Parts: sequence; C-alpha cells; structure tokens
Amino acid sequence: MSHSSAKPVSEVAGIEASFADRLNFDSNKPDFRELDLGSPVSPLRTRGPAASSSSSSSGSFSGRNGHNPVTRRSEYSTTTSNNNVSGGNHHNNSNSGELSGSSENSPTAGGNARGFKPGHARSDSGSAPVTSPAMNVLPTGNICPSGKILKTGMAVNRTSRSDVLGSGLGNYGHGSIMRGGGVKGEVGGVRSGNSNEMVKKGVQSADPEELKRAGNEHYKRGHFSDALSLYDRAIALSPASASYRSNRAAALTGLGRLGEAVRECEEAVRLDPNYGRAHQRLASLFLRLGQVENARKHLCYPGMHSDLLEMQKLQVVEKHISKCADVRRIGDWKSVLREVDAAFVAGVDSSPQLFMCRAEAFLNLHQIDDAESVLLHIPKSEPHTNSSFQARFFGMLSEAYSYFVRAQIEMALGRFENAVTAAEKASQIDPRNVEVAVLLNNVRMVARARVRGNDLFKSERFTEACSAYGEGLRLDPSNSVLYCNRAACWFKLGQWERSIEDSNQALHIQPNYTKALLRRAASNSKLERWEEAVKDYEVLRRELPNDNEVAEALFHAQVALKKSRGEEVYNLKFGGEVEEVSGLEQFRAAISLPGVSVVHFEVASNSQCKQISPFVDTLCGRYPSINFLKVDIQASPTVATAENVRIVPTFKIYKNGSRVKEIVCPSRDMLEHSVRHYSF
Repeated sequence: MSHSSAKPVSEVAGIEASFADRLNFDSNKPDFRELDLGSPVSPLRTRGPAASSSSSSSGSFSGRNGHNPVTRRSEYSTTTSNNNVSGGNHHNNSNSGELSGSSENSPTAGGNARGFKPGHARSDSGSAPVTSPAMNVLPTGNICPSGKILKTGMAVNRTSRSDVLGSGLGNYGHGSIMRGGGVKGEVGGVRSGNSNEMVKKGVQSADPEELKRAGNEHYKRGHFSDALSLYDRAIALSPASASYRSNRAAALTGLGRLGEAVRECEEAVRLDPNYGRAHQRLASLFLRLGQVENARKHLCYPGMHSDLLEMQKLQVVEKHISKCADVRRIGDWKSVLREVDAAFVAGVDSSPQLFMCRAEAFLNLHQIDDAESVLLHIPKSEPHTNSSFQARFFGMLSEAYSYFVRAQIEMALGRFENAVTAAEKASQIDPRNVEVAVLLNNVRMVARARVRGNDLFKSERFTEACSAYGEGLRLDPSNSVLYCNRAACWFKLGQWERSIEDSNQALHIQPNYTKALLRRAASNSKLERWEEAVKDYEVLRRELPNDNEVAEALFHAQVALKKSRGEEVYNLKFGGEVEEVSGLEQFRAAISLPGVSVVHFEVASNSQCKQISPFVDTLCGRYPSINFLKVDIQASPTVATAENVRIVPTFKIYKNGSRVKEIVCPSRDMLEHSVRHYSF
C-alpha cells in the first residue's frame, strides 16, 4: 500500500527519479466493485479538507447519515448503472464520499468511478468513524469493506467482520482485499482455497459478474492471458459494461499490448463518459506512449479534479519532450539523446516516436549502426485510435514522424527504394507538413541521382557517373553510399588520391563500411602506401574471413611492405598450409628462412592441442606471409629436446632464424595478437 497516501511535491523536477517505477503499474489494475441489486451505491463521507492523493472514488448518497442495515454483497463486482439516490448529487463535493487510496495504483479500484474526483483525499490527522447508509460497498481504492484501513489515516465502522489488506501478489502489486484478517496459509491476502473455488466457479459460469471476478483472481496472480479470456467472455454477455472494458484494458496492459488497451479504455469512456477510472487509465497509457496532450485531456476531464502526482508526471514528461524539440531544432543531437533518456526515466517507456527520435540523433551523430539497432528494436506500432492518430510529435503527426526518420535511415544505409517508400508514407499521413515535403523531394532526387550514376558506371562513363553522384551528395551531403560509389569512379579514372578522400568521407560517416575500406586499401596499394594498405586489408580479413580475394590482396601487400623495408623475401606463396616437421635438420632449415616462422609444438593426443590446431590453420590462411610449422614432440623428441619443450601446446616465433617469442598454452586472442605483431 505504498501508494495509498501520496504527499504533494513542491518542485516537479524533484520527483522525476520516482516516476519510472510508478508508471509501470499505475493504471494496470482491473476494477473491483460491489453489486447491490436492491439499492444504489452508498458512500463513505469524509472529514476535513482534502489532502493529496493519486486518485480516489466517489459514491453519492442522500445527504443524511443513514444507518439502515443491509446484506453485504459479493466482493469485486460492479455497481449498478444508477449511482445517485434521492436527495443527493454525486457531483457534490461535500457529499462525494470518496476514499483515498490511488485508484490508479490500487488493485481494488472499482466502486462508483463515475464522476469521481481524483484530487480528493483524506486528512492524515485521523478521522472519526464514518457510517454508511443503505449498504456496504467497496469504493475505489485499496480499502477494506470494514475494520482496519491501513496507512490512510481513516477508520470506518462497517460490520463486526474484520477485513484487512493483504500484501498482494507479485504482478498485482499494491495489495488485495481479504476477509477475516491475516490467516496463516492464505495467498496474497485471500484464502487460496476460497480463491481457487471462486476461479473455478467463475470459469464455469455464464454470469458476467462471476466471469469478471474469476478474471480478477487470474489478474492478481499475474495470469493476464487467462484474465483477458474471462473478461472477453464477460463482455460478450454484457457488451455495454464500461467496467468490463476497463478490466480488459488492464489485462492487455499487463500483456504489453498498449494500443489495444487504449482502444478498450476509449470504448469504456464512450459507454460511460463519466467513468473516472477509465479516464485515469487512459491518461497513464498516453503518458507511456508520450502523448502529452491526450494524457492531459483525460487527467483534466470536466467534472473531475486533476490528480496532483499524475499532473506532475505529465509536466515532467512534457518538459523533456519540449526541450528535446528545442535542441533538435538547432541540431544539438547529443542534447537530444539526453532529453530522450530523461523522458524514458520519467515513464515514457513505450513511445515509438521517442525511440525514433533516438535513432534520428544517432544518425546525425554518424552512428549509423546504433541508429539501425534502434530501428530494429522499436516497440511494435499497433493500429491507432483516432485520438492517437491525431497526436503530434515535433510538429508533425506522430505516425508521420516515424516514417520520416525511417526514410532518412534507409537512405543512409543505401536502401534508396525503401527510403522513397517510407518518405511517401510520411507524406500521405501528413501531407501539409513542410519538413516531410522537403524530405520526400530530396529522397526522390537523391534516389534518381544514384540510379543515374549506377547506369553511367556500368556503361564505363566514369566521369559522368562522378557528376551524377555529386548531384546526389549536394542534396544529401552525409550519404556514405554516394561517397563510396564516387570513390569507385575515381579509382577507375586513376585518380587514387581523390578515391581515398571520398573513401575517408564514407568511413567518417559509417566507420564499419567494408566497401569504402576496400576502395581505400586498393587505392593505397596503387600509391604503394603499403603500410596503410596492409592495415586496411587486415581489418577486411577479420571482417571477411572467407574472402579469398581479400586474403590474396593482404598477402601481396605484406610481401610488398617487406620488400619496401629492404627485407629479403624468398619462396613466399599465397595460400600455404601448416608444414609438418619431423626431424631436427628440417626444423632448423625451416626456421632459418627469411621472414617470420611460427612453430606449434604439440602432442597429437593432447586435448588442448586438438582444440587449438584448427585455429592455427585459420591463422595460416589469415597471415599468408608467415611460415607456419608444427612439430609433434613425441614423434620428434630430438627437436623437443633441442628447443627444451616440455609442455604442450607451446608456440615459438622465429624471425630470420632467431627466436623472438615463446608462448605456452596461449588463448586464441593472445596467439593471434603475437602473430599479427610479427607479421609486419
């Protein structure tokens, strides 16, 4: 019951850190009500001025302190549609009879939610016992029908039976109602036997109220799919019940199907426009989706007081989204990321638009891989209701913004047709938005320039192809694909310096762009800048381990580098294999060859040697300029004795006949690091 009596906070910023934990469960509780077929809802009156509360519930009564005894009705059922009795109006604050307890946070929120005022609460100073006329009813909030009410500062005289709050179950969260006090062996505050009987009876019943109660039991246990099935059956029997729709929304929220939950809440509000619980749940859902204006509309619904804490949440989210728009406008993308993260912390955990905003920031910071990763993990966008569809984000319709960013990412990744399709969808959704219109025009023109350049390149009209790609770059100066394509044209024209310049531009925008790296390596080879060429080819060899053309290019670059340094190079052939050495003379002749030799001392039956031998074969292909040898020390004990090898696997590296390094039982990374170091 940690949320049953919230205190106001003077500064909005001071509560940001607490919102992330609250928003996950605030609205995700079904409605529990009692049904009195013989009389309207009877309220509980309050004393003193209202204190802050996250929400509350109202019932109406005649304005007199009646003491008419009635029979207690079943738990967790709904109220009748008529919530007023003679002599009272349930919109009258003095007679509202709400009980604090945060209906958004409460698992037992139900009661008479129609027209209730979420801002109403109770004084913490203690209250005199309150009597209820007509009947005993559970209003909205975590309360007991009678007996003790914990942490609310109130006591209510109901009946002689004691009812206290249970601790609730894991997914249910904030407490559940149990009868008769805390009895050992009860689960979640409800005797497990009685609870199971209730579920069994409800599942077999054709009574929508029984089905709802059984659904509530499943919900409290975290069985959201089972609860949803039972709520569906209740709705099929009573489609005009707003509370059934609201409970269904709670189950859908538990399953992460927020779009469907929004539609169910909106249907509940359509059925009962004064259903405060549904308005609260809608507000919480819209906040999670980042739709501030829609959330405000339901928090400030006419006839209900705005809940202080929910309004503070809304203000924090609104502040960060507004700042995000401001820094986005001036191109401060690092600040955009900070504000997006702050909005996530404040509770906007399911907004596709905020995820797309993060992707847009990464794109403009030239972190294309991160942008694509966000695109792949964006929350699933479900079919929207009309209110969601009309929500705006950075001045454009929210759905249009998602396609707007997607088009830019597709363009940066060279998927031009996909980019055009996404930009056209954005324009169809929001045809009057200037930013969308400009993007669509640019995307189409860049795509045409790329197609024209490709056609000219295939026709070997390389100079004209350079011009075509240049036209596209004037429209999209951060397009790594167009830079890489133009680098290929410069290479064909023999202008290797310009090819390197365009390759560098492409790699600056997209650091892991293998085609651009290949263009630069080839151009450096043409300019006989062997050290730079070897570095690029080694990166490519790791990225493309099965590419024989890259392996051969690396081999020739390594040989050329050795020659440029004045080293003698003899009998080096591309694509060599690990040579097996069986005698001391053969061993000495092999390691005396110019260059670097790596010797693997092994025992064929040793498990560690068996594990690392395939990797030695891989290194042999990866570093073809190095001579790889292997010696079985059991088959060639003279070699093992001469080299003082007692432990296997042992690796020794020789350069021009002299041992430069010895490694005993190395890891793969350590072995390759040493081989790479001596390959230069």
